[in-house]
Amino acid sequence: MRTIKGPSLHLAQFSGDRPLFDTLAALAAWAAERGFAALQIPVWDGRLFDLRTAAESDIYCHEVAGIVAQHGLVISELTTHLLGQLVAVHPAYDVMCDAFAPEAVRGNSAARSEWAGQQLRLAARASRRLGLNRIGTFSGSFAWPYVFPFPQRPEGLIEAAFDELARRWRPLLDVCDAQGVDLCFEIHPSEDLHDGTTFEMLLERVDGHSRCQILFDPSHFVLQQLKYLDFIDIYHERIGMFHVKDAEFNPTGRQGIYGGYQSWADRAGRFRSLGDGQVDFKSIFSKLTQYDFSGWATLEWECCLKDQDDGAREGAAFIRDHIINVTDKVFDDFAGTPLERARINALLGIA
Repeated sequence: MRTIKGPSLHLAQFSGDRPLFDTLAALAAWAAERGFAALQIPVWDGRLFDLRTAAESDIYCHEVAGIVAQHGLVISELTTHLLGQLVAVHPAYDVMCDAFAPEAVRGNSAARSEWAGQQLRLAARASRRLGLNRIGTFSGSFAWPYVFPFPQRPEGLIEAAFDELARRWRPLLDVCDAQGVDLCFEIHPSEDLHDGTTFEMLLERVDGHSRCQILFDPSHFVLQQLKYLDFIDIYHERIGMFHVKDAEFNPTGRQGIYGGYQSWADRAGRFRSLGDGQVDFKSIFSKLTQYDFSGWATLEWECCLKDQDDGAREGAAFIRDHIINVTDKVFDDFAGTPLERARINALLGIA
């Protein structure tokens, strides 16, 4: 077993055009003051990171790492969620997903998907240059609009969706393998990979690819009413990344999992700052430690109530308090009695 690394901070929910949040240097200083040890960088945010240059230049990667190091931090991982989303887009989401893509490929789903794949290839190369071995992403979705089976889904619809999903992701997994990087799919509602069953459906179609891994975020399990501790038991060998995010689910006589099309504040299931929700993080950290999780515990802050600065400061302390410093001592060693084999055999009655 090893001690989980952390706390890291996912920057996607914090970057913006305001001072302190509009450059990597400013965010690094801000995060260090709040107690973080690492930053998880979203590669689609050009204010923070030049993906193409990072893929091609060791000098640039050294400069980026240096900016972070000036504040006592390191880079934990790169994330590609919005790019992964564009690899596979159902037509119902074309207009909304076009907002994540450059103008030149908007309105052209094939060109948009190809562009997204190219960006993921760059992210794999950039990760290698930065000395990182994991990338977080979304799977995208073809089948999500059909998640509830009414009207009855035509036979073969889901199979065709996952066949195409695998066809698009297999080459990207191979690129990641060539760069020594795991591709960690966040298990997330609205993605075709939204639970263990759907992850297995893709994994089977990519022949159990060694680089096909999981980004584990228990908040999404609360909102789906999945057993997140059982999930760790089942899939711990595939869990490569960990987003520490809290949530609560309080169904009423008016709404449940689907939320009644309400805002985040008015949904039965909603994200909360760390410690304000219902996730059993003590058990999660215990299980991940027991299973020798080698990655980072990364705060992904999302809350419909609390100020983000308070959420970040409290979240860093929360993660530090939950990380288990692994012992190098067996607690009952004081009562141990070393015996040679002959005496052990005597205790067992073995001649």
